[in-house]
Order: sequence, then C-alpha cells, then structure tokens
Amino acid sequence: MHDDLKIKREAFREKLTEMKGYLEIDTKRGEFERLEEEAVDPEFWKDQNKAQANIAASKSLKMVLDPFDAISNGLDDAEVMLELVEVGEEEALDEAVAELKKVEEGFQILEMQSLLGEEFDANGAYLTLHAGAGGTESCDWADMLYRMFMRYAERKNFKTQIMDYQAGEETGIKSVSLLITGPYAYGLLKSERGVHRLVRISPFDSQSRRHTSFVAADVTPEIDDDIEIEIIESDLRIDTYRAQGAGGQHVNTTDSAVRIVHLPTGTVVQCQAERSQHKNKAAAMKMLKARLYEREQDLKRQAVDQLYGDKGEISWGAQIRSYVMQPYTMVKDHRTDVQVGNVQGVLDGNLDRFIEAYLKKSRS
Repeated sequence: MHDDLKIKREAFREKLTEMKGYLEIDTKRGEFERLEEEAVDPEFWKDQNKAQANIAASKSLKMVLDPFDAISNGLDDAEVMLELVEVGEEEALDEAVAELKKVEEGFQILEMQSLLGEEFDANGAYLTLHAGAGGTESCDWADMLYRMFMRYAERKNFKTQIMDYQAGEETGIKSVSLLITGPYAYGLLKSERGVHRLVRISPFDSQSRRHTSFVAADVTPEIDDDIEIEIIESDLRIDTYRAQGAGGQHVNTTDSAVRIVHLPTGTVVQCQAERSQHKNKAAAMKMLKARLYEREQDLKRQAVDQLYGDKGEISWGAQIRSYVMQPYTMVKDHRTDVQVGNVQGVLDGNLDRFIEAYLKKSRS
C-alpha cells in the first residue's frame, strides 16, 4: 500500500505541474501580488470604483490560487507522512491516505476553475427570463426559474440586483432581469442560456391535465466601461414609464423606469431598479452595451443564438433542458445528456452537475 501511495502522489505531482503551466499560475500570482500592493496604499479607498474592482479581481485570482496551493501543500504533507512510514512510523500511513484524498478533492475544484478561462468568464452576469408559450403556466414557470437562480446565487454567495420586473397578468412573472455579481458568475451561468421546458400537472387546470411550459433565459456578461461598443444615439428609442410589479418587494414604483430599444437589432433592455431616472438610464445603457457585445461575438462565431436576431419560438424543440414532474420526475439537459431524478433539488438551485458537464463539453 505504501508503494501504491507513492506512485499516486507522484502522478498527482505531475498533474499539478501540467496544470500550473496551463493555468498560468505564476502570472496569476504576480497579478495577485500587484493587486495586494495596491490595496495597502493609503489612497486605495479614495476611488471606490477602483477599489471594488481590485477586490473583485483579487477574489477571482484566489479562486484559482487557493486550491492550487492547497494541493501543493497536501502533496508535501503526504510526502512527509510517507517518509515517516519508511522509517517505521506506521501510524503515519493513515494520515498519508487522508492527505491524498484531500488532494484528489482539491483537483476536482481546480479542474472546475480551469474550465473558466474564456474572456469575461470572471465577470458578473445579466440574466433575463422571458415567459414563452403557455400563458399563465409559463409565467408561473418563469417565477419558479427565478427562484431557482436566486437560490443558486445564494449557494455561490453571489450578489443579485433586480434590474427589471414585469409581473404576469394573473400570476408569476412575464419577464425579469437580474444583475448577478460574484467571481465567475458569467462563466458559470452562461450554460443556462436557452429555453427551459417544464412538464407537470397544472395547478391552474381544474381537470388536472398535464401541461408543457417554456421560458427563455438570456445570459450576457457584465462588461467593463473600457470595452469599445459604438452606439449611435439616433439608433435608440428611449421610453420612460411607471415601474410595475410588487413595489418594494422587487423594484421601486416611481415613474423613473427606462426602456431602451436599439432599433437596428431590435434589442430591448429595461431598468427600474433605481428611483433616479438618470441612474436607470445609465444601468440600461450598460446592459444594452453588454447585449450588443455578446451579439457581436455570436455573429463572429457564426452561431447566432435564437434569442437574438431570428429569435424563433420559445416553445417545443428549442429547449436546452427539460424539467419533468409528471408522470415521472427527471431533469435532463439535452446538450450534454446529463439527467437527474431529484427535480426539487435542481429547482432549489443545485445546478453544479449541469454546469460542469456543459463547461467540459464546451472545452472539448
């Protein structure tokens, strides 16, 4: 067993060396040290925006550096334990086994971070839900998905801000836009972009028939102000209106809500999160900039998503994932074939398995 553990430790060491180069650990460590030096400057907090950007960048780097260092330290500790075993300290064998088990778990965390290396993956995300075919059923389904994503954000300690909220005519949500911020929020949530399908016995049907409902999720990265996106003022139609919804529970109820339509592309963004019309307009413009940037990237990849341009129906045949509650329970992702029987667990925000499978398939 001792020799097997030595072989395992050496294999882990080789793997860590490979990942060190692949993840550019030395470069990241240098950047982290630079940010730490900035943070101890007495003038650091005078520019709040710059300080917050520094803290966010530091957190993102630590999400890679911390698991890498934990693995490295665990391998060193395992080596010491195995050396003690060689000189007769047999009780050290159990400690070596425990250390290598921690190392193996650390690799799972580090490998997940290695999948999040694309531009903007470390940024926040704008998430918008639109109820589709299904009427009242779809509005209720949108409300369920809204709760699911809020629970997921809580699990990840992400911050959420409601940018726009449009209640359904009878119940649920017609549409809602969120800004979700935290390390790698966009990198994780980009897998949720597409149509989500629900199959269940409708609580709104007096005959208890099975209904199918659809909701489209649009996910775009929060981008920095220094990203160049040309927006011509004459291409915009800017409307102001009174905020709708549940008032203080979701958004304010003043006349400061702003809707911006980008006429050449038909892109629409809305914000009613602030009481100031000026702040709502600024937030909506930032969201529009993010949407247009993402649309441009889609065009360059020659894979325009159905949520842009030729949108298509938010209905059967377009779904990325199905949530079935009757006659059996199952959640299946149609892109990766991952399926889970615990529907309620998924609706409580347990999305990690689907997200990891999507990222792995995208990378491959």
